[in-house]
Amino acid sequence: MLEIALRNLAIVLLVAGGLHLLLFTFARQGDETRFDARPLARKSKVFHFGNQLRDNIFWTLCGSVPIGSLWECLLLWAYANGHATLISFAQEPIWFIGLMLLIPIWSGFHFYWYHRLGHVEPFYRWFHSWHHKNINTGPWSGHAMHPVEHLVLYSDLAIYFLLASHPIHVIFNAMLHTVAGPTSHCGYHRVRLTRFFSLQLGGFMHQLHHRYFDCNYGSYETPWDKLFGSFHDGTAAGDAAIKARRRRLFEKKNQAASPLDQ
Repeated sequence: MLEIALRNLAIVLLVAGGLHLLLFTFARQGDETRFDARPLARKSKVFHFGNQLRDNIFWTLCGSVPIGSLWECLLLWAYANGHATLISFAQEPIWFIGLMLLIPIWSGFHFYWYHRLGHVEPFYRWFHSWHHKNINTGPWSGHAMHPVEHLVLYSDLAIYFLLASHPIHVIFNAMLHTVAGPTSHCGYHRVRLTRFFSLQLGGFMHQLHHRYFDCNYGSYETPWDKLFGSFHDGTAAGDAAIKARRRRLFEKKNQAASPLDQ
């Protein structure tokens, strides 16, 4: 268990820490491709320790890393003790590969619905509001959330109690959260590694969610935002669609709260 926790710690330090050093500490590309040019908050009562970076690092290292590692250890224990069905590539090559392809879809499905629920009261006030203190995000913001939300974030791993699978499926699924959190919140659309090579990391779709709050609950891999009218593409038309949706929800709420005069 300690080896797994140390491995996950090393990955987070490398990805989140490396991106922060590159983009914020050394500012290797300045504000080029940055979503929000404002500095991360330093003297703010909104954040624990009065500092956004310290708050984000603490809840990532003391919440996300141990809780994500515990989920992984729980599944490995289940394989070893017959509580989850273990298969190998040699036994089920088609299912083995097929499940790998389905994992991003499943993870995106789970993320959308748990995230949408997190915006419902009282869950937002109790838990998810911790994450939304980060309007202007950095690499450490991806896992800066209430420990209960860390528990739920990695809970999509529970499906492997039901599906025949292999530890590589569990690790891949877990890494989608562990790595995607820092990369999707890095605050930059593209990260330039060399003069000729850059990576598209920051999620513009999710950046809009942090800015507008009530849109883009899911990920690019799943169509739920478009299906349920919560998708914002960053254009003026998308802005108008979200405002129209807000008006409809507000009117519906008012109608439910007060009886009809008829």
